[in-house]
Amino acid sequence: MAFDGFMVAGLVQELNAVLTGGRIQKIAQPERDALLLTIKNNGAQHRLLLSASASLPLLYLTKDNRPGPATAPGFCMLLRKHLGSARILSITQPGLERIVRLELEHLNELGDVCRKYLILELMGKHSNLILCDENERILDAIKHISGLVSSVREVLPGRDYFIPIQENRFDPYTLTEEQFFTQIAARPLSCCKAIYQSLTGFSPCMANHVCHQASVDADAPIASLTEGEQLHLYRNLERLLTDLKEGRFAPVIYYRGQEPVEFSAMPLSLYPDLTETSYTSVSLLLEDYYGAKEKLTRIRQKSSDLRRVLSTALERNRKKADLQEKQLRDTEKRDKYKVYGELITTYGYQVEQGVPSMTVLNYYDNQEITIPLDPEIPVMDNAKKYFDRYSKLKRTFEAVTKQLAETREEIAHLESISNSLEIASKEEDLAQIKAELTDYGYLRHKGSHTKNQKKARISSRPFHYLSQDGYHLYVGKNNYQNDELTFQFASGGDWWFHAKGIAGSHVILKTNSQADGQDIPDRAFEDAARLAAYYSSARTGSGSDKIEVDYVEKKQVKKPSGGKPGFVVYYTNYSMVMDTDISELTLLED
Repeated sequence: MAFDGFMVAGLVQELNAVLTGGRIQKIAQPERDALLLTIKNNGAQHRLLLSASASLPLLYLTKDNRPGPATAPGFCMLLRKHLGSARILSITQPGLERIVRLELEHLNELGDVCRKYLILELMGKHSNLILCDENERILDAIKHISGLVSSVREVLPGRDYFIPIQENRFDPYTLTEEQFFTQIAARPLSCCKAIYQSLTGFSPCMANHVCHQASVDADAPIASLTEGEQLHLYRNLERLLTDLKEGRFAPVIYYRGQEPVEFSAMPLSLYPDLTETSYTSVSLLLEDYYGAKEKLTRIRQKSSDLRRVLSTALERNRKKADLQEKQLRDTEKRDKYKVYGELITTYGYQVEQGVPSMTVLNYYDNQEITIPLDPEIPVMDNAKKYFDRYSKLKRTFEAVTKQLAETREEIAHLESISNSLEIASKEEDLAQIKAELTDYGYLRHKGSHTKNQKKARISSRPFHYLSQDGYHLYVGKNNYQNDELTFQFASGGDWWFHAKGIAGSHVILKTNSQADGQDIPDRAFEDAARLAAYYSSARTGSGSDKIEVDYVEKKQVKKPSGGKPGFVVYYTNYSMVMDTDISELTLLED
């Protein structure tokens, strides 16, 4: 993810078209380092968000209103004084810097026309919002930077504003072929680094894109390329810069499943395995991208306690399973002790008292065997000693086998809940998962749990997809929904899908009342299998994973007596190996 110079250039082009000539009606400071300007232009009202957050600097048009605090901060009051009813003359970007300058015209207290500049610097931890006068002298900034903090530039009232000079960096708008070959291609850097460390506004992502387009290794030293390869790299860079200069932007977000992975002002060739969504507006792209990111982050934060509980329970049960498996290995000698006892009972009368061992013929395999003896006790008492050992190990084997099966079942249950957490998309989904953890003793009951649990089960719904052939597909988000889908919602002729031998969602393919599903196309089965593979614990997210999926008519699926939620048995099934690319399926909002 890179808010680079290309994104800023796309935004500046869009903002100029929408806001130039408009007047600022309202200025709010909803956050410590963010402004929301309400601008009226051509009879329409627009809201412009400017954020100088160190972790998430942003600039885009938004429909959401974010009210400021009851008492406006000092910087906000200063802006209202100077920029109230100001008219936007232009919105510019110096070079390809991550800087946006709003040139504003307003009337001062004497009624004279004055100009001001509101400058947003989108530079990570160095981001800032700065108000300057017509001579570009700083009036104030949302963040004050003294000489103690930065030796390069002070950002304080009364200081002259300037953009710090970046050594060995060129303006992409004025780059020449000679500069590329003599200055950039001669640097002792990889192809990717040589581009983004030599040109302002370039991110590593965009530099990688240029290398990919030129079919050169981004990590290879640029000096190691042949002259022809360097020329081909420059031509691809030149083509990209031509699109930039001519304002040919095509904003796009790349998704892995439902998670946004990358965005760009121009299409990238780096992500052939990801789903691409195109936009006509950079602002709309940013609002969707950060909205989706914020949603995922919020779900992650709210599920952190549940994840911790699950992690602790899984770790405890896995350690328990390891100990139980070791106990089982220790019981592997039980049959040997039984044979020892039987052979001593058979041949012991021939052995002298006090000898440390006896060698006899094992009538089970007709091989001679040496049996250790305790010389301090009678020979025949050794037989009883071995039989006692055998009986003890046998009892241990039977008990631990049962315990290990229970522990493995509990691990499988916890892993299924963990998978549910990974695919949870709403807070209602978390409530239902929390209810299951509470029902099975991993969390304590609190107050009216039963009532809250019932409400959670009603509000959280399974995913509902439409296959490429128009068939309805349903995916359980958690174990309770899996049970409900399979045993209450699905009819006997519907088809049931699940990733083989691992935690995952139940997927139901509705047959639309067609007898025995005979007329259902193969592609509908493949789409359902893709969903089962995608919503399983084996998916890594690339879309190219190959996962084995079992499928069977729903009437063949049974619930074992006393089985935990989501656990089923079936004794006959079909299987297919399927990828996890669900980009061709339509997610419906129920």
